[in-house]
Amino acid sequence: MGRLWRYPVKSMAGEALEHCRVEQRVGIPGDRGWALRDEQAGEIRGAKKIPRLLQLGARYREEPTGERVPPVEIRLPDGELIGSDDAEVSARLSQELGRTLTLCARRPADDLDHYRRAEKIEDLESEMRAASELLPEESVPKFEEFAPELLEFVSPPGTYFDGFELHVLTSASLAEFASRAPGCGIDARRFRPNVVIATDPSLRGFPEFDWCGRQLRIGDCLGEVVMPMLRCGMTIQAQAELQKDPRIMRALVRETDMTLGVGVAVVEAGAMQLGDAVEIL
Repeated sequence: MGRLWRYPVKSMAGEALEHCRVEQRVGIPGDRGWALRDEQAGEIRGAKKIPRLLQLGARYREEPTGERVPPVEIRLPDGELIGSDDAEVSARLSQELGRTLTLCARRPADDLDHYRRAEKIEDLESEMRAASELLPEESVPKFEEFAPELLEFVSPPGTYFDGFELHVLTSASLAEFASRAPGCGIDARRFRPNVVIATDPSLRGFPEFDWCGRQLRIGDCLGEVVMPMLRCGMTIQAQAELQKDPRIMRALVRETDMTLGVGVAVVEAGAMQLGDAVEIL
């Protein structure tokens, strides 16, 4: 295994880890433990709707365990730091992002109103087109595995995930996609994986697509590879030293049916660390 990432605040830059424990339902403890509620829109929102979020970063002040969500320190684009426990944090983030926002820690799954969309999605294709910034001539892929609850809720209640506890990507897929999108500045950070598996440099293509329906063991953690990860317009947005580049979405549509990496459901909790062997069962 090559890299481990956790994203304390949904859609903000994350923090690299050397080791972690992985749990059912929450994935890596603290991953997407916080999110921003857009009070004007009336729902939790991320960088699909507020792209500038990607230019902010966050890290935990103490290590999360289980479902506990400790305070975070947020780094603004100018380098200013502000804590989630600062009384002015929501006002400062609202000022920075130009929206009336409230920073929220993850809430229990039975708090359905917290996770509910302001308006239920009635036209999924139109929603996906807007989120992925597709051109009129580009088609929306069909996914039988799409969770119906995401038409009503912005994330599976009890989480701020887009759908899966872990997102896994291989170095082979990154290299292959970079070769098919020359000059686009392909970087793992654009795709926000939790785990980047370092594969043999001679391996070509997108190997993790072939793992769907199989189980994956990393360290002591066992997961089920559910489906390819559908990419959205977040991949093209500016972050850190990476510039906005709409050509990335053109390449995703053309080369991978808008997917890269895979979503993984945790079957058995366990520890993982950099350098762990990876086994496909």
